[in-house]
Amino acid sequence: MEEENQKAPVNPLANLDEETQRKIQELQMMEQNFQQLLMQKNSFSMEANETDFIIAEVEKTDGELSRIIGNQVIIKSTKEEILKDMKKKKELIAIRMESIDKQEKQFSETVETIREEIMKKIQG
Repeated sequence: MEEENQKAPVNPLANLDEETQRKIQELQMMEQNFQQLLMQKNSFSMEANETDFIIAEVEKTDGELSRIIGNQVIIKSTKEEILKDMKKKKELIAIRMESIDKQEKQFSETVETIREEIMKKIQG
């Protein structure tokens, strides 16, 4: 008898028109993509910090240097070679971060526009 009294879960979006439901789904997908973008940005930021640390440490060093290649091979290298590579890496990271910042701005603007459209529909 208890089973008969239980109601099926109510979908809060059921009374909204199809376009509004589609916009809400689009917003949810965009927010997931935005989170992925932020994780990627965080990863590049950590890599940039690590690169800055390496540059600072190498600049302080006067002795012989080695580098690890592919986590398995250590080779001798010069201070100049390592600094050149690390500065190039830093430039590439900066370009990627700039691109992510632009994407982040576009995402934010698009998400805000869709939210406003949804709120207008919901509020009537």
